[in-house]
Amino acid sequence: MRCLVTGATGHLGSFLTRLLLEKGHSVAALIRPSGDLWRLEGVTQNIEQIQGDLENPAAAEQKIRAFAPETVFHLAWCGVTADVRNLPANATTSLNGSLELFRIARAAGCRAWLSLGSQAESVLPLPNTPYGEAKLHLRRVLQPMCQEADIRFVWLRLLAAYGPADDTKHLIPFLINKLLGGETPVLSSNGEQEWDYLYVEDAAEAIYRAGTTASVQGDFNLASGELCTVRALAERIRNMIDPKQALRFGEGTVPSLGADTAPLRNALNWSPQTNLDTGLKKTIEWHRNRKQDA
Repeated sequence: MRCLVTGATGHLGSFLTRLLLEKGHSVAALIRPSGDLWRLEGVTQNIEQIQGDLENPAAAEQKIRAFAPETVFHLAWCGVTADVRNLPANATTSLNGSLELFRIARAAGCRAWLSLGSQAESVLPLPNTPYGEAKLHLRRVLQPMCQEADIRFVWLRLLAAYGPADDTKHLIPFLINKLLGGETPVLSSNGEQEWDYLYVEDAAEAIYRAGTTASVQGDFNLASGELCTVRALAERIRNMIDPKQALRFGEGTVPSLGADTAPLRNALNWSPQTNLDTGLKKTIEWHRNRKQDA
């Protein structure tokens, strides 16, 4: 199968790209001109690299049409970390760019479209944000457009993925790097909120199956189905690194993060294979080795 992946240089996108190659699929990746390929080290020669981004997808139209993707895995977005994801410009660019990319993929003969959604759409009881609203609007617009074009549509609403090579601004790598450096992590919340974390390899496997299983369509929650308080998560990581180190929690409260995962499990005959303790140990080891190699 010919697969176009956006966001291939990102955390989850890189694992998905490697998995698609392992399964024998032809992969093209839409990569920003300034994109860093370090997460794809060792497999870049097996990927057709198409320069382009969501700011101007039309610049890549000729090469996308030539590749003629059968399935598009759309994971790219302009900024997903808390410090930039709610910038209105990022939301607008991502929304408009995604719709333009769909137009190009449709003209190129795409038969299946999978987009990565977010818990910010509706899972958290938070005020509307530009990021969440843009994601929600994109799903609502793309679903009937795919139906009209007879393109299979899948929307996976990811809660939170973690694992090696994650963005260091995210909670788990932040905690790990602080503790490995002998520092005391300081969290703004009291840590009592329950969150769901899915190991990156399990997330990539679910996305792969959803994108390549002809009977699967519609929108689903993508998560482990297991909740853990942030306080317990931080203590687990601390105890794996050095039980004597301190943790500091604030007084703020944050909503819990969980969702029903049964529909996706049933549709894909899928369940996570990596429990939280195993995934955290693998992630800590990756960060420890990276520090030693630096």
